[in-house]
Amino acid sequence: MVHPDYQYTPALVAAIAGMVASGVYDMAMGSRILGAGALKGGMPLYKYIANRALTAFQNLFLGVKLSEYHTGFRAFSRQLLETLPLLENSDDFVFDNQMIAQAVMFGFQIGEISCPTKYFKEASSINFRRSVKYGLGVLATTATFVAQRLGLVHSPIFKKTGRTVAVQHDAQYYSERAPRP
Repeated sequence: MVHPDYQYTPALVAAIAGMVASGVYDMAMGSRILGAGALKGGMPLYKYIANRALTAFQNLFLGVKLSEYHTGFRAFSRQLLETLPLLENSDDFVFDNQMIAQAVMFGFQIGEISCPTKYFKEASSINFRRSVKYGLGVLATTATFVAQRLGLVHSPIFKKTGRTVAVQHDAQYYSERAPRP
């Protein structure tokens, strides 16, 4: 998956896909932070600071060590996509972050690769208001993750019995091909 905002180079698609195709990782992410390229690539300072703060928060509470949770450059294994209850997730930007929390909850392996990025006027980008909404969604996702781990809540986004894209696709596929009376 490469967000269509022209910030990520497609030259690394084979490398990131190879991390998953090799079977070493179930999910791979292109990090703008590894290699110190985010600010050099023009990432606005407020976004960089928010990215680093949210990443530190999530590393602490999800119990993993990633350089960045907020990248739009990712690769996924088929097993991960068929397992995660994706239809329980938000339809907004926080969807991507919910996928990471779900992958951690279900024990999938996540790897990272350094990915240069570039920000420029013509690139579509999330505005400040939507960034704040996203940040609050990340905090809520993390709090729900912790509460689920502690047994305080039973959120559909962290239940293996949640609705998956594969289940919905299969049901639609077979219902469309069922014999008609």
